[in-house]
Amino acid sequence: MTLTLPEPVSQILFQLTQAGFEAYAGGGCVRDALLGRQPEDWDITTSARPEQVKALFRRTIDTGIQHGTVTVMMGKEGFEVTTYRIDGEYLDGRHPKEVSFTPLLSEDLRRRDFTINAMAYHPDRGLVDLFGGAQDLASGVIRAVGVPEERFQEDALRILRAVRFSAQLGFSIEPGTFQAIQAFAGRLRQISRERIRVELDKLLRSPHPENFRLLYETGITAILFPRFDQMMALPQNNPFHCCTVGEHTLRMLSFVEADSILRWCVLLHDTGKTVTHSTDAQGIDHFYGHGKASAAFADAFLRDLRFDNATREEITVLTRWHDYSFDMTKANLRRAICRVGEERFPRLLQIVQADTLAKSAYAQQLLLPKIQCLKELYQEVKKDQDCVSLRRLAVSGRDLIAAGMEPGPQMGQVLNQLLQLVLEHPEWNTKEILLQKWKESSS
Repeated sequence: MTLTLPEPVSQILFQLTQAGFEAYAGGGCVRDALLGRQPEDWDITTSARPEQVKALFRRTIDTGIQHGTVTVMMGKEGFEVTTYRIDGEYLDGRHPKEVSFTPLLSEDLRRRDFTINAMAYHPDRGLVDLFGGAQDLASGVIRAVGVPEERFQEDALRILRAVRFSAQLGFSIEPGTFQAIQAFAGRLRQISRERIRVELDKLLRSPHPENFRLLYETGITAILFPRFDQMMALPQNNPFHCCTVGEHTLRMLSFVEADSILRWCVLLHDTGKTVTHSTDAQGIDHFYGHGKASAAFADAFLRDLRFDNATREEITVLTRWHDYSFDMTKANLRRAICRVGEERFPRLLQIVQADTLAKSAYAQQLLLPKIQCLKELYQEVKKDQDCVSLRRLAVSGRDLIAAGMEPGPQMGQVLNQLLQLVLEHPEWNTKEILLQKWKESSS
């Protein structure tokens, strides 16, 4: 088996080998290369100690020297070169207390998480695969190296990584590994919210976001996202739906592009249904006000996961308005764009369509033609460059002052009133007409 390595990687391997050391490309880059994918990073593992690596190369950076990692600069590119190591005791369920170096590649590969990540490659020596990683790649299986319980006890984040890899690669999880995930899911409470956010985000942006279901089946959502378990159990006895709230959410994930904001919005868009559920006298379920309730939950949930403010706001606003009534006139559409935001509205259209595609056949037959009409209206509004925000209003605060208005809080109120007029009558968006409207209303 021959893999094509980037020239800088081949050069690093050659220099280490020429100096009498073992050296291999290892880990995820070998996995991706075997799958015919372009690796994001090429990592190198070697028997050379960090100080020996530094002595061999002109430009190096001590990026993780305490764990045996030196970044070797080849031109403007950096490549991590790590000494074979054995991890010491994991006291915090995430990081080894200490590491010790070893001359044996086998010991280094044995400490890794999954078989598909525990392979190494050298152009002359070929593939080193001690745990059946190549076979698991061919079979489409995520399998822990050695005893799964030991791997998850060492580092609880591996529990999430297993599901994330299954979603990224479209693989199943080997039964023993799956059972160990179920048994050790509670250890995820030891992991920082930032690290959990990163793994969940990668899962949601993967080619198989529907594999989020595995988090539910393994008991992970019961630890990290118990609201989702409530959603999976909540029926929607309504002509517009054909499954529980949770099942609807899982179906909807694949109907939007692999964009972080869109996928998180889908995941959270119906979280408010668990607190707004009601059933009428005919046995029909309703969820009045669930958009607002979902937005409130999303804001708190995303804040807990340490999302940045801008991303959290974007997801929360889209969640708030996902159930907006889009059976509207062009004037109502302009108001909707104004309320949601010009930049956000195209994403909201994706959410609305995906929401409909994940509903019942009755809902799709009724709503999809309306959504198509809405898209056509939206293109007309864009083409006509209709004013849909204060930024596009032909009158500014400076213009109002020049026309005689005293500066103060009322200025913002007047500008918003003029904007409402323009949303109804876009042809009025000229300085002359708007100043005249203001004078008429203030006289």
